[in-house]
Amino acid sequence: MDAAGRPSVATDLALIAVFGALITAFSIVPSIPIGIGVPITLQTLAVVLAGLVLGPWRGSLATLLYIGVGLAGLPVFAAGVAGPAVFGKASIGYLLAFPLGALVAGLIAKMVVNLRGAKQYLGFFMAGIAGSLVIHGLGVVGLWLGVAHLPLPAAAIYDLTFWPGDLAKMFAASAVAVAVHKAFPAVLVVRRPVMV
Repeated sequence: MDAAGRPSVATDLALIAVFGALITAFSIVPSIPIGIGVPITLQTLAVVLAGLVLGPWRGSLATLLYIGVGLAGLPVFAAGVAGPAVFGKASIGYLLAFPLGALVAGLIAKMVVNLRGAKQYLGFFMAGIAGSLVIHGLGVVGLWLGVAHLPLPAAAIYDLTFWPGDLAKMFAASAVAVAVHKAFPAVLVVRRPVMV
């Protein structure tokens, strides 16, 4: 934190690294395989939480760090996949949507962070849903155009399998975001350059 209590660049980098690690941890928790190779994981929870807690840019950077580490060869993707092999998976659309999902959730979180009580919780929940819609939308496109080659209606129906769990994840992510912002109210403060 700087002298005004706002996050510093070092704090930003630390938070990005912590949330990158959190996404990794939630990715390697044993997944539930279903259908054509897109397992049920806790990744969406961690990605949306990154946006809700860190805001749009740091949340997106945390997801990009996670993706970069995986592409570099560490087995951090679901089911222990690592490197460019992930592009041959049916889940590639979901994975590539993570930065945009965190960005959208973070943008809305910034708008609602100053609300209080149930309004703040509902705002974070709606932010999480918006981020999830982005992830699911691009996931469906990946199922349609990617290696799965599902017809678009079939891809959309397949995606519905994930929504009950993701709704529960958004309830949890919203509760965590409320608690974090209550404990650390300056975490979404935007730094402005100091004029000399």
